[in-house]
Amino acid sequence: MAICARQSTDPATKRLAYEHLHEVCRIPTHLFIFLTYCEALSNGTGWGRAHRRAIANWYLRFQESPQEARRLAMLVTKYKSRNGWSHQDVLRLSHPKPRHDGESNGVTAILKYVVKGFELAKDDLAASHLLDYIQAVEDVKAQRDPNAVHVSGLADIIREHRLVREHINTQLLQFPEVWEALLEHMPITAMIRNLGKMSSIGMLTRGSSHERTITSKLENLEALKKAHIHPFNVLVALLIYKKGNSDVGKLTWTPNTAVLQALDNAFYLTFKLVEPTNKRYLLAVDVSGSMYFGPVNGCKSITPGMAAAALSLVTARTERQCEIVGFSHELVPLAIGDHMKLPEVENEMRKMRMGRTDCSLPMLYALQHKKKFDVFIVYTDNETNCGYIHPAESLREYRKWSGISDAKLIVCAMSVTDFSIADPDDANMMDMPGFDTNGPEVMKTFVMGAMQPRPAN
Repeated sequence: MAICARQSTDPATKRLAYEHLHEVCRIPTHLFIFLTYCEALSNGTGWGRAHRRAIANWYLRFQESPQEARRLAMLVTKYKSRNGWSHQDVLRLSHPKPRHDGESNGVTAILKYVVKGFELAKDDLAASHLLDYIQAVEDVKAQRDPNAVHVSGLADIIREHRLVREHINTQLLQFPEVWEALLEHMPITAMIRNLGKMSSIGMLTRGSSHERTITSKLENLEALKKAHIHPFNVLVALLIYKKGNSDVGKLTWTPNTAVLQALDNAFYLTFKLVEPTNKRYLLAVDVSGSMYFGPVNGCKSITPGMAAAALSLVTARTERQCEIVGFSHELVPLAIGDHMKLPEVENEMRKMRMGRTDCSLPMLYALQHKKKFDVFIVYTDNETNCGYIHPAESLREYRKWSGISDAKLIVCAMSVTDFSIADPDDANMMDMPGFDTNGPEVMKTFVMGAMQPRPAN
């Protein structure tokens, strides 16, 4: 989006990028990342009129209702700064002009609070009914000393105003009472990210009420559906929690067995939430031994082999037309069914013979056996070699034979940072160097054609 907004020479492209800024940059973190890319891509140092207006409108769109203004208050206090940017910096450069006080539903007061501080914005916040919330944020922010804090009072403030972890100083996150208050309204994704921390402070003891709260949320299909969580995300969380230490930092903990089981149950439960694309798939999984050595670039807790097995199982359970094959120097069908568990899928993959990896084999297989597929997905680690024919060329031959002119190829090379198989001039081929929890959504978006270039007017 930053490239479209700052480097495109087409006015319509720039306009569309800025018009849809708030849809992509849903939270301040995204906005700050966008601004970082814009600065890197710009020749000058100033902000043009269109850029200023789009950034200002990101804040001004919250004027529509008191509820939206309250949401902005939460966002600017939860995500105060990221990537070297702060809201104060952004507002100074974008010069947003809110409606008159009575018509902005409190946005004027919030922006004044961000720029000038709490004391100078008090009267405006009181007039807009946001004073209690911002006062609570300020009161909590002022509490830093673990030896002086009134823990139960802090927990009451968190509950009353639905404050989140980012509002609390790190020094105070050692108290179970604080996490108990945060947990009451904590989204599942945030809860999963903080399981290790809660275990490290002795909160998740066997048979505790906190254990019951967490396991019941993890096994609640409606709660998982509301969180829009993909099975791959749950699997990564399970593996991190199971090993008892963080991928970053020095945090360690003893995993709770009931929570581990609930995470495992949630992994399979979320399969029901994956919406099918109704495409015809051929999944080709690299079965070389290196798939089980070393981590995925982007997910240190999982090997390429386990990631490929999990993603294949998700597709097998979701899509009605899906064939899965294993390949190295040759290609052999894998007996992977939607009734299987993840360890069974991994065992099936490990049975295969190993050899040199040839990424053109899936398309050649489809040609040889006269099978029609809409999507080819190759899962490998860092072996992206080609045989006597390049994968891009084999895909073109397949399209010509099958008549499926938009047949797609995705090559997921999970352990690499750079490789090139896809034809850069072919919008239906995609290389994915590395893989993280955003990967499944990126792949689905590509498969459904949402990344296709717009036709010229």
